[in-house]
Amino acid sequence: MYTRQLLPDEISLIPEPLEKAFDEYQEEGFEIYLVGGGVRNLILGKVPENCDLTTNATPEQSLEVLKMHSPFYNNDFGTVSFNVTVNGKEELYEITTYRSEKEYSDYRRPDNVSWGKTLDEDVARRDFTINAIVIGVKNSRTQELENSRQYELIDMVNGLIDFEKGLVRAVGDPRVRFNEDALRMMRAIRFAAKLGFAIEEYTLSAIGEKSELLEKISEERIRDEFLKILGSNYPADGVRLLISTGLMARFMPEILEGKGVIQGGHHKLTVLDHMLEALAECPSTDPIIRLATFVHDIGKPRSQRFKCRKCGKMFRNLSEETTTCANCGYTQPTKGMVTFYGHEVIGARMVKEITERLKFNRKQIEKIETLVRWHMFAYQSDMTDAAIRRLIRKVGKENINDMVMLRIADRKGSGAKTTSWRFMELQKRIGEQLFEPMEINDMVVNGLDVMKALEVSPGPIIGKVLKELFDEVLEDTEKNNREYLLGRIKEIGKT
Repeated sequence: MYTRQLLPDEISLIPEPLEKAFDEYQEEGFEIYLVGGGVRNLILGKVPENCDLTTNATPEQSLEVLKMHSPFYNNDFGTVSFNVTVNGKEELYEITTYRSEKEYSDYRRPDNVSWGKTLDEDVARRDFTINAIVIGVKNSRTQELENSRQYELIDMVNGLIDFEKGLVRAVGDPRVRFNEDALRMMRAIRFAAKLGFAIEEYTLSAIGEKSELLEKISEERIRDEFLKILGSNYPADGVRLLISTGLMARFMPEILEGKGVIQGGHHKLTVLDHMLEALAECPSTDPIIRLATFVHDIGKPRSQRFKCRKCGKMFRNLSEETTTCANCGYTQPTKGMVTFYGHEVIGARMVKEITERLKFNRKQIEKIETLVRWHMFAYQSDMTDAAIRRLIRKVGKENINDMVMLRIADRKGSGAKTTSWRFMELQKRIGEQLFEPMEINDMVVNGLDVMKALEVSPGPIIGKVLKELFDEVLEDTEKNNREYLLGRIKEIGKT
């Protein structure tokens, strides 16, 4: 076991609510330690946030100790939570009783939880060594009256050594840890992707060996962990680990269809490798946008065809480096024949199925589906303003910036520059049109105006007239003029 006192610079990072929690438990004679992410933050020179703590106090005793903070007991595992404010930001602190766990028949939750008596018992049941380092107050309340408060870091599992080496290592036998909770396999990858760490050899091997256990985990938990990986500092590295360990095949096997699928034109990478590079280059930190970026070409393998460059004959499943067209006899490089017509339509259907399967919410599903469906839009300088507005309508005002992020990632993931004069011009023109009428409700007339002008009651004619007016306004925004539109209502009403 390794112990050391915290340095003054580290102590200065401890927020007041955390100090107070230490004091309140010590005053009642209980042990209490900071654990998990809060400890990692201190080691990295950051302020602990949303702290997790562990104590020998039972949940009932914790509720009494924390009674001035309106605590609540929120699960069956001894966790008492309460809200604190740190630098004006509300955070949640969670305090869990020392415990030992036995038998995980559903590979998710322990069948039996018993409160522990010692810190050693609690540390032994934790997932990874870097999460099992704890920090507590070394001296007692009485000693503090004579000396300054002293904090002690305690490491029973060589977690600090692993932290310094940049390793994610399971506590004890990794196969046992993953049998206890199969989601820990994804958590290992998430910590590696978040911290830029490698996964220790035996832990990584155990993930591959136990990957099928992920099928025991609910779609919601898998989805949430996957989004955390996508939102990490190194999302593409995390996804590569999901693929290489076999975990991706357990919850999103469609991704693997792109493995080894060649592309033509300017593409030098296979479909899967390009998707990974696009994810790595995505300028957005939003995990939903990163997911859309990653899966934007997921429909390519199912749409791949090979087109003879001389006669246009289409073929499937060509694998040789050169192909002689069976129709016209022309011999050509097979890579130059590759097409993916309609892959964005196929891809949109696929991501809808995937996101529904993983129980994303409706808004997230629609955004991802929209970004994949319309990511192939082509821009030419001679496009009219009306064409730009139609593009914005298809994508949605609320999605247009995210689409730009996806296109930047797509370009860089193909080896191109971040932007080009054409792409910059498109962005400029989109910006110019964003505040022009995009919806029927943006017009200066409405259904009441139609009813009054035509002297009709509510009915289908109202929508028909408004749509015809809007089609005109979309083509020429100068026509969004009340006098002109009222005149057009009467003209349309006569037809």
